[in-house]
Amino acid sequence: MIELLLDHAGGRPLRVVLLGAHPDDIEIGAGGTLLTLAETRPGLVVHYQVMTGTAGRHEEARAAATAFLPGARVTLRLLDLPDGRLPAAWSSVKDSLEEVAATMTPDLVIAPSPMDAHQDHRTVGELVATVFRNSLCLAYEIPKWDGDLGAVRPSLYLPMSSEVARRKVELLSACFPSQKSRDWWDDEVFLGLARLRGMESRTRYAEAFTCTKAVLRC
Repeated sequence: MIELLLDHAGGRPLRVVLLGAHPDDIEIGAGGTLLTLAETRPGLVVHYQVMTGTAGRHEEARAAATAFLPGARVTLRLLDLPDGRLPAAWSSVKDSLEEVAATMTPDLVIAPSPMDAHQDHRTVGELVATVFRNSLCLAYEIPKWDGDLGAVRPSLYLPMSSEVARRKVELLSACFPSQKSRDWWDDEVFLGLARLRGMESRTRYAEAFTCTKAVLRC
């Protein structure tokens, strides 16, 4: 297992763009990563953007951004594009991402996978690499009834301590009460996937990502 260190030039704060098709996508896919970055990267600068959502769901997203990124400098952008129909809103999604890229060059972009079975997730994921060409782009995974977790093998893992993994699960339930009635939304699903990814990366818990392109400097 080869370990890599997330670094950036000039000693400035790390700049991160977080993208989700829906409120809760970011936290399900990368909540432990967010908690870890907020703890280990002083001055963390974050642009947090969700493409869809009602007013109530946007309030949940705001609460989650605060809870998962304590101490970070967070800019929120919560859009109301049509849920379930982002492929038909392709131009609006593309324009919104280009606007972000015009204002900052992130060190890291965390977004849905272009191989995700959900059409909204997939639309965002497919556009990320064409917009953020000079950033490290990591695609997270979201467990759901579509059964698409085996579509792409993870290529990068971020280990989580037991405390961070359980904190992620606690915050998911606390920040997104509108989703707790879903039959797949429970602690066992989230911790079970984290434990499996931890086993694969020889640690207790982990979040898994795919990375299609990276540059290694020796």
